[in-house]
Amino acid sequence: MCKCHGVSGSCTVRVCWRKMKPFREIGEQLVRKFDGATHVKVIERKHQFRLRPTRKDIKRPSKKDLVYLEESPDFCFKNSSVGVLGTKGRECNATSYGMDGCRLLCCGRGYQTVEKEVEEKCNCKFVWCCKVQCQQCSSRREVHTCN
Repeated sequence: MCKCHGVSGSCTVRVCWRKMKPFREIGEQLVRKFDGATHVKVIERKHQFRLRPTRKDIKRPSKKDLVYLEESPDFCFKNSSVGVLGTKGRECNATSYGMDGCRLLCCGRGYQTVEKEVEEKCNCKFVWCCKVQCQQCSSRREVHTCN
């Protein structure tokens, strides 16, 4: 994309820049690649390395395909050997269908709801220059944690 600058519409100086696709479009493209990723193993022949799918019914990946060498661990349950903490005891959002939602985060194990007294920042003000000052306020709210 380019733009001209100059007196009376002349193009004395031309400034050009590259523009990214909308972020949503890039994200959707990455999700498609992730969902279609191929599980591969590395084969060495005559000092050359090649990637082969672990299943014979899957085509060889192209240079633009996303591949992985190992299956991801199950993040739902604690596994110290790979550093996975699991989701038991994690706080979740009971009304969300997203990544923070109890339905997804708790891996079908359900969740508990308790009412807690929580301390939160409140009445925040910008103080010239360059500080934000807040008060600490306590309130009661429902907290949901994974079983």
